Amino acid sequence: MTDYTSLPADLPVPEDDGAATHLPGMKVPPLEFQGTSGTAIRLDALGTGRTVVYIYPLTSRPGTDLPDGWDSIPGARGCTPESCAFRDHHQDLLAAGAGSVFGLSSQDTDYQREAVERLHLPFQMLSDPARSLAQALDLPTFEAGGRTLYKRLTLIIRGDAIEHVFYPIFPPDEHAGQVLTWLRDNPL
Repeated sequence: MTDYTSLPADLPVPEDDGAATHLPGMKVPPLEFQGTSGTAIRLDALGTGRTVVYIYPLTSRPGTDLPDGWDSIPGARGCTPESCAFRDHHQDLLAAGAGSVFGLSSQDTDYQREAVERLHLPFQMLSDPARSLAQALDLPTFEAGGRTLYKRLTLIIRGDAIEHVFYPIFPPDEHAGQVLTWLRDNPL
C-alpha cells in the first residue's frame, strides 16, 4: 500500500513552463466555490487582506489507487503532504498576515470533506469540479487517468487581485514554509 503522507525521494521536479507568468496583478473572477463547511466562497469577495489559495491536482484516500504513472508526472505527487504542511503552519500563516487559507482542487466537496476530517485540516477546501477558475484565469492543467487536473500552484490574493503566485511548486511538503517566508518578507 502506498503511503500518501510522504514523498518518494526520486520524484521528478517540475519545470517552470511560464504558464503562470500572466497571473500577478489579475483580478480574481467573481466565481463561487462550495467549501467543505457547507458555505459558498467567492475569492473576489474575501475582504481587503491577504488570502492564500493553494491549488492542487487531487488528494488520495487510503485504499484508493492513484492514476497510472502518477509518480512520474512532474509536480503531481504530494497533495496530502502539502495539505498537512499548510495545516501545521496554519497559525503561523495567519500570524504572518494571511487572513485565511484555502485549498482548491477539482474534486467534489464530499471527497474533500473526508480529507479535511481525516487530515484534521483547520481550513476549508474548495471544490471546482468544472475547473472554472482554470478557465477564467487560464491556469495550468494536465491530463492523468482520463481526467484534467490542476497543476500545483498557489495564489496570494489581496483584496480582489492576485498579488503573488508560486509556480511551479517543489517539493510540495515544504511549500507552506515557502509561503510563510514570503508573507513574513512582504508584510502589509
